[in-house]
Amino acid sequence: MRAELARLQEELVRLEESEQVLTKMQEVLGTTPKQTAKKGKGSKTAAVPAARRSNGKTAAGKTGTTTGRKTSKKAASPKKPGEPTWLELTTAHLTGQSEPKSAAEVSAALTEAHPERTVQVTVVRNTLEQGVAQGLFERSKQGRSVFYSPAVAVSAQPGS
Repeated sequence: MRAELARLQEELVRLEESEQVLTKMQEVLGTTPKQTAKKGKGSKTAAVPAARRSNGKTAAGKTGTTTGRKTSKKAASPKKPGEPTWLELTTAHLTGQSEPKSAAEVSAALTEAHPERTVQVTVVRNTLEQGVAQGLFERSKQGRSVFYSPAVAVSAQPGS
């Protein structure tokens, strides 16, 4: 039973770290859920009962105690009030382009255009995927490469 408990605790730590990464991605994209912020505050009281339970229902309890140091480094560069969101920046960049661009190309262009902001390719890629989900961008694959372009309305095409 102790081996199973240790395995479950390790899995719990991995899941909590994944949750924090996803929460940070949501914060960067400007869609911060209220629920995750509340879970982090009560984490110290739930840490001990979570370790005693085998069902893992209070799994989010240990998040703040185990990986709190990692989040403080990344929290130094969030979007300041009045700055455009990543979605706004990527939309503005792609609408000015005549051909599809990869996430790496978009992030390189945003790095040049906004040197004061820390641009990460994964954040730009997730933002582009968010834009695809919202219908702002179109995704096209060429081999293993993925390219993004602004969504074109059917009525805007010539000859319609």
